[in-house]
Amino acid sequence: MPGPHRRLYISAARKSSGKTCLSVGLLRALRQRGLKVQPFKKGPDYIDPMWLGRASGRPCYNLDFNTQSAEEILGTASRGDPSDCALIEGNKGLFDGVAADGSDSNAALAKLLHAPVALVLDCEGMTRGVAPLALGYQQFDADVAWAGIILNRTGGSRHEAKLVQALEEHTDLAVLGALGRSDAMKLDERHLGLITCAEQDDADALIDRFARTIADGVNLDELATPAAAPSAPEPAPALPAPDLRIGVARDAAFNFHYADDLEWFSKLGAELVPFDTLHDAAPPAMDGLWLSGGFPETQARPLSENAAMREALRDRLAKGLPAYAECGGLMYLSRQLFWQGETWPMVGIIEGDCVVEERPQGRGLAQLEATKDFPWPGVAPGQPVPAHEFHYSRLENLEGGEPWGWKVRRGTGVAEARDGLVRYNLFAGYSHLRHTARFEWVRHFLDFVRACSGK
Repeated sequence: MPGPHRRLYISAARKSSGKTCLSVGLLRALRQRGLKVQPFKKGPDYIDPMWLGRASGRPCYNLDFNTQSAEEILGTASRGDPSDCALIEGNKGLFDGVAADGSDSNAALAKLLHAPVALVLDCEGMTRGVAPLALGYQQFDADVAWAGIILNRTGGSRHEAKLVQALEEHTDLAVLGALGRSDAMKLDERHLGLITCAEQDDADALIDRFARTIADGVNLDELATPAAAPSAPEPAPALPAPDLRIGVARDAAFNFHYADDLEWFSKLGAELVPFDTLHDAAPPAMDGLWLSGGFPETQARPLSENAAMREALRDRLAKGLPAYAECGGLMYLSRQLFWQGETWPMVGIIEGDCVVEERPQGRGLAQLEATKDFPWPGVAPGQPVPAHEFHYSRLENLEGGEPWGWKVRRGTGVAEARDGLVRYNLFAGYSHLRHTARFEWVRHFLDFVRACSGK
């Protein structure tokens, strides 16, 4: 394999095949063997990377055709200290993606990275039929390299034997392991996906349980081989002395942060100052504020009961504190939050009410376009920006008539193909951004903070 990593791509025939739990357990099992394992996740995702990073002890980086060029993806996949191996978890099925030609599929990413695919197959209700399924996936794209097949949710030793026999007789794909049906390999889910690590009290015990199951059922020697004589890492470039303090909410309510976005703040001269919106009495001293996505609805009671924090933030924002809020941050800044029959007062700087519905109100990749009212410097009206959104909430009873920074070309946004409400020095919307060459949002935001603070 090229580079210092032994790369492995974990994919499946379809979503909900168990590949995330398997990937999490595999990372921890390999780590317990003394291997350094660098995790990656395909596509826009916050929750799976939290688990992958927790299992490996390393930040998990996203690889995303929507926001990154092929060169950026390759650069991201090669970053970090030399590792014994790298594991990439796909999303959905191996050949699934938005593009009809498959150019943004998992298969396309695996080929770009020269990473052999371990295909996770949910075998419930299947015996001999596993062979034509595996053959079809193998023959659909002859350029995909294969590590083999992992049989998941098998129904016992007899069932497993029939599956293995069918694959050995009719394919040349290696069977890398088999995992039986078990509640031991399960993460709790809710409306936006998996429960996050930040909300799971026994997260590490759960990951260790996954690791034991993987070690018993999967041939770890076949899945990950240490790279031969990895090259020494290049010295990290010296970071500029920070001239800005950016407050960032990092708690059970707000935790949707891309690992490389966090790093960009330091690279661009800002110190991130974390605080807890649920328990801290007041925000820290700061030049600007970043409120990311997360789950304010599940934490509505402690958020609402921390009136001191809500009032302090409302006062700072009304006095012109530069701030950026995405999705969950937008919800927290509204007047009140309605969820599951209860109403909770929120910060109230945005004159609208947040209602959490039972079905998604916006979901998928988004395409934005900056308007003439876009507040951050260096962004021309009409500039296209890739993003994504995934929210079950909506804003209603909006007042104030503030301008909007985004025209939504693809997606939902807040209302009427608009997103990015501008109020005081606050910019808040449902769309999630990522700092890449296609839109350097951290740089633009910090330039705005410097302009507002005179630094």
